[in-house]
Amino acid sequence: MSQILPEAIERYLAGVNRRRDPVLDAIAAEGHRRDLPIVHPETGALLQVLVTALGARRVLEIGTAIGYSAVWMARALPPDGLLLTFEREPDRAAEARVNFARAGVADVANVMVGDAARLVWKVSGPFDLIFQDGDKLLYEPLLDRLLALLRPGGLLVADNALWRGEVVAGYVERPHYPREQTEALVAYNQRLATDARVLSLVLPLGDGVSLAVRRP
Repeated sequence: MSQILPEAIERYLAGVNRRRDPVLDAIAAEGHRRDLPIVHPETGALLQVLVTALGARRVLEIGTAIGYSAVWMARALPPDGLLLTFEREPDRAAEARVNFARAGVADVANVMVGDAARLVWKVSGPFDLIFQDGDKLLYEPLLDRLLALLRPGGLLVADNALWRGEVVAGYVERPHYPREQTEALVAYNQRLATDARVLSLVLPLGDGVSLAVRRP
């Protein structure tokens, strides 16, 4: 449960938005069993729709985990497309590669192991879509570099924009996350809202998804 929408609405949306897939369902089940940071299925579906709508050929992801969101996006790429995803934990990166093979996207999805703050300077753009789902403390510090890597008209998407509602002061009686992470997300959301380089909004989907189009 996302804690953003009423449970009945969330169940309804899950019923109309989710397309059952044995591989994705298995990856999600494993992620939930181990309490890994993977996106909500509806967020995965949104990412796939966005990649498709953009006609994207090059996608960058910050934060692979075991490859769940990357599979959603990679399946929308053409055979000669490219998805690069950063993961700092070698074991998770290796597991993601196995999952890419299971999902039939190993030819387009590639994992780079290391700290995103360094890896973003080792890749070249332009990318059609960039998905930020890594360390929340890096969301704002990486913003300038990610926008530089994004083509005009491209999309910067970030997960956890609402952080179980904790970005709203006083909304959650007993916060679950460290305060510095929440404050970092509040700062990132505000920065996007006032940045003249992008047109942005936040959707109450999953744990909150922010979308920012880089202006021409």
